[in-house]
Amino acid sequence: MLNDTQCRNAKPKDKPYKLRDSNGLYLEIKPNGVKAWRYRFELREDGKIKESVFAIGDYANAPSGETPEEAKARRDGRRFTLAEARDERTKARALVKQGINPAQHRQLERIKRAQENATTFEAVAKEWLALKDWEEITKKRRLDMLTRVVFPTLGELPVKQVTPPLILGVLKKAAEKNGVSVMEEAKRTLFGIFELAAETFRVDSNPVHQWREALPKNKTQHKRPLEIAEIGQLLRDFEGHGGRHETITAFRLMWLTLTRPSEAVEARWDEFDLDAALWRIPAERMKKRREHVVPLPTQAVEMLRALRGLTGRHAHLFPHRDDKTKPMATASFRQALNALGWAGKYSPHATRTTGSTRLNEMGYTADWIERQLAHAEPNAVRRTYNHAEHLADRARMMQQWADMLDTWKKGDSNVTPILRVA
Repeated sequence: MLNDTQCRNAKPKDKPYKLRDSNGLYLEIKPNGVKAWRYRFELREDGKIKESVFAIGDYANAPSGETPEEAKARRDGRRFTLAEARDERTKARALVKQGINPAQHRQLERIKRAQENATTFEAVAKEWLALKDWEEITKKRRLDMLTRVVFPTLGELPVKQVTPPLILGVLKKAAEKNGVSVMEEAKRTLFGIFELAAETFRVDSNPVHQWREALPKNKTQHKRPLEIAEIGQLLRDFEGHGGRHETITAFRLMWLTLTRPSEAVEARWDEFDLDAALWRIPAERMKKRREHVVPLPTQAVEMLRALRGLTGRHAHLFPHRDDKTKPMATASFRQALNALGWAGKYSPHATRTTGSTRLNEMGYTADWIERQLAHAEPNAVRRTYNHAEHLADRARMMQQWADMLDTWKKGDSNVTPILRVA
């Protein structure tokens, strides 16, 4: 058997020669000075015993003080000490006993690793999105979130290399920069993506945990209806905060119509008939994928006529500050609310909850209110036969709603709204 001194002191000659160890392992010294570990073995192939040689790697003399990380990097470069070469020989012999050619096995492992490295997290994420039976606008919004929040850190990594600590870091950063609700959406999305990766054997297990203590909790009462005094204060604060006129107008439009934040900020001029005081939101922009006709109170019509002089040449009522071909981002509301100190007390989605609560208190029928909010009828039979828009009724209802908003904005929170039936 060889010892390390023999390996280290072996000198090149005119022709290659071998220093044999045991069980098929030997060190080949080449004329150019390269010392290569080889393992000779016999394997039955096609009914015949064939002799083959497996190239383990080159000889290396481990430097003094080498760290475990440095040793691993050296072995990854296929440079082995005598002891390490014997370990590799042992692994190769185990494969031979199973009828597996170690050279072919190594080639397959290289291909497998290359495929794993080629399967990036971003590729799996887009595959997951493509499998969802969501509307394209929903997929686009989820992809936008991934592009902003997740892909900068995880996108180019092989999906198998994404670890729980990396994911936790992404989620903490999302909470700090974008808010807890965005963090929670990112966590749900990551969980779904890794479920697909696990089911298709691209990861061994899902690395997304609950993290009940490590991540911040969502303390914002987004769905709590605002009290009348709070409504007035919010409208006064928002109108006087000095931000972009388009942001203030979009916020007012959302309150005057009780539409969703995205429906308001992404509104297009070709959706409006101001003479008829109607806003027709096309199905592709609605959550339930059904056209929604919104009656406009006089306050909204007057406001939009004035706005047309500013943005009427663009497709959107509220064009993006930097790219006028795109609509303003809903994040503009959140930024304004943060600046005004309303973060944690109210989010734009609570507008509809507030409107529903107050309109019910005013005595309006639930059918009118639910239709105004574009909610689907939960009763399947009733949904089939009840196609009534209640448009005239909703127009009267929303006019009183707009009038009450004006009253509350002036600070008259003690005014009790009374149902107008005519």
